[in-house]
Amino acid sequence: MKVLKLSLRTRIFISMILLVLGASILIFGVTVYQYKQEAENYHKERLERKQKAILENIKFVLASTTYVVDTENLELIFNERDKIDEMAEVHEMQIHIYSLEGNLIIKSDESFFKDTTEVKIQSGILKKLDSTSDKRYLKKTEINGQKYQSSYSYITDNKFKPLAILYLPYLQDDSLLNRDLNNFLVRMAEVYLFMLLIAIILSFFLSKYITKSLKIISEKINQTRLDKRNQKIELSNATEEIYALVSAYNSMIDELEESAVKLATGEREQAWREMAKQVAHEIKNPLTPMRLSVQSFQRNFDKNDPDIELKVEEYTNTLINQIDTMSSIASAFSNFAKMPAQQNETLNVPKIVKLALDIFNERYIEFKSEKEEILAKFDRTQLIRVVTNLVKNATQALKHVEDPHILVMVEEQENMVCVSVSDNGSGISEENKDKVFEPKFTTKSSGMGLGLAMVKNIVETYNGSIDFVSKQNKGTIFNVRFPK
Repeated sequence: MKVLKLSLRTRIFISMILLVLGASILIFGVTVYQYKQEAENYHKERLERKQKAILENIKFVLASTTYVVDTENLELIFNERDKIDEMAEVHEMQIHIYSLEGNLIIKSDESFFKDTTEVKIQSGILKKLDSTSDKRYLKKTEINGQKYQSSYSYITDNKFKPLAILYLPYLQDDSLLNRDLNNFLVRMAEVYLFMLLIAIILSFFLSKYITKSLKIISEKINQTRLDKRNQKIELSNATEEIYALVSAYNSMIDELEESAVKLATGEREQAWREMAKQVAHEIKNPLTPMRLSVQSFQRNFDKNDPDIELKVEEYTNTLINQIDTMSSIASAFSNFAKMPAQQNETLNVPKIVKLALDIFNERYIEFKSEKEEILAKFDRTQLIRVVTNLVKNATQALKHVEDPHILVMVEEQENMVCVSVSDNGSGISEENKDKVFEPKFTTKSSGMGLGLAMVKNIVETYNGSIDFVSKQNKGTIFNVRFPK
């Protein structure tokens, strides 16, 4: 993920900003929720207070009337001297009185308030009112965006016998609370914007301070090399954890230098030992047949033998062949150690590669070229050596293949020339892939193991590169690229 690729400094900076923003949003949310809850509680408690006051007023009216207090006379009682309108005006509430069956008996004058009259109370509300323990039911509704809390309760006589149902429609006006809330949120937003600005500045400098030491350590680690002397880190005013990290790094540098010296010394010694063993082994191989030939000639020498000249010639050829073998061993080491001289010849690469293939008699070697003429600056002799070494290795990998095939191809790739040698041989095992270009490495029973190392040396001298792709028991492709 891209977030994981951000620097530690950027992540600290973003985390601190997000922390402030998250806290601000949380506080805003809690504040709005708290205001709404307080508004709900305020209207509920206000409606309860008005209901209690109106019920007390109704009790007083019922106690002071001359009419018989029953459901049938309620309309006469409250219409007398406009008692119900007087109560509605005093308490600033619209008052409805219904029978126990839910039919409207009387209501206050609607000219004072918005008319919310219901001719009959729903049966479901009557059941809920009757089932409540305090004989009071509160219903919340919303009509045309206006919130209402409707209160239903029983009107009782002096013996607490239900006479009727009191219905109080209450308009929940939140305009004042909303105005206060908006003013508070505006002031809070201003404060938090200022805090956010401060947090951005502090986060910038704090993240820079925290990561400064880590950046120095990171740069030093990136500059650490095995082939040169590495400098230790010196920091002041760092935290305890950073000091521990610096101390660990400096200790590692000391150990690395000691290990590098020991490793270099050991590798040089081991390389010379291996080289000496290899040279001794390769020289012994031709010495043995030479010794046997001399001993045989010494035992069987007869100057009167009529075939003496033929035997001397045979003996001489044997010695010459073995001497040539020893000479080739010496030349292999000499060629490996010697950097090829850059002749800066302008060559037609397909022509030279095809010329290099003429020394091979194998019919399964195929040559292809993208163009008849691809010019590049390369030493003629060295290019032939590169091609012959690669093709020779390919032929040796095809010894046990039923249908052998080698394809040598020359291609032009932008400003580069590519010479590829592919075969369908045994391939290179995974464990040997890292060792292919190492000097002295070989999987064959004979040879010095210097061919590919020498090819790599030549190609890199001309600012080129060599790589390969191989699958075991399927084949190998060597690609040599060098500039034109």
